[in-house]
Amino acid sequence: MVAKKKISVLISILLGTAIIAGCSNKSNEGQSTKKTVSIGINQIAEHPALDEAREGFKDALKSNGYEEGKNLTLDFKNAQGDISTAQMISQNFVTEKKDMIFAIGTPAAQSAFNVSKEIPIIVTAITDAKKAGIVENYDKGNTNVAGTSDAAPLDKQFKLLKQIFKDVKKVGIIYNTSEVNSEVQIGKIKEIAKDNNLELVVTGVNTVNDVSTALDVMLSKVDALYTLTDNLVASSMPLISKKAIEKKIPVIGGEEAHVKAGALITEGINYKKLGFEAGLKAVEVLEGKNIKEMSVSTLNDTELVINKNTLDALKIQIPKEILDKAKIVKEGN
Repeated sequence: MVAKKKISVLISILLGTAIIAGCSNKSNEGQSTKKTVSIGINQIAEHPALDEAREGFKDALKSNGYEEGKNLTLDFKNAQGDISTAQMISQNFVTEKKDMIFAIGTPAAQSAFNVSKEIPIIVTAITDAKKAGIVENYDKGNTNVAGTSDAAPLDKQFKLLKQIFKDVKKVGIIYNTSEVNSEVQIGKIKEIAKDNNLELVVTGVNTVNDVSTALDVMLSKVDALYTLTDNLVASSMPLISKKAIEKKIPVIGGEEAHVKAGALITEGINYKKLGFEAGLKAVEVLEGKNIKEMSVSTLNDTELVINKNTLDALKIQIPKEILDKAKIVKEGN
């Protein structure tokens, strides 16, 4: 009788162990279902906005089970603002048979699309994917490209300009002639300027040295500057804001990083959120969604940001209703 009880207890223990082991195996299977992937990151230049977009992308992957050192390899390359370098980076990614390319900035996105119509390409920080020639439509690209656009809320930004500076007549804009995204923005701004009785003083540049020269001429002719979401302009923001402040010319930034670098104010998108949304689309593609059915979308939420140091330096009075809504930063200057 005792022997039978011992056998019964032993069987129960063995069954329990088997059940626990089975559950553990199922759990481990669930954790290991995500395949290991290799993503090449082609960033047209390093500046705060694009860097934040890259971090947001990585955060989205990690929050969905793709983590570097485990099941994810990220190969980051910086084109240093050079389009031919961006093209070479993309070509290398194709040669290395990356599972996906993440392209940050319009020139990087175009270079990736130029070299592959098969590898999934997730993009971010591009102004107009259709005019850049990388998708057929915004809602359903019908190509191997999907992602997020950093199209600035230009109407809001120029409304802000007019609210604060009611007497402004001439607005200066510097842009990189090599960036399609900048030409798209200028086209839209021309329409806004016409509706608001503003005269634009527009100068095209190719290098940081050109920016300095253009500013020396432009700042004596304008009442305010507007800085596009242009990669060369973004990289030159400390110089732009310094020269503008010296001449007591306010700068309306295209996005928050411009304000952190010394521009007075913006109402723009958050680039980390922009990159995160692109990362979520990358996860969808990695898990089987057809990229041709996907979109290049924009963020609806905007943030009002003011640089306190610049505000003090310019001795400008901002309406209380604007100040009360704004995020205040003190970087730069």
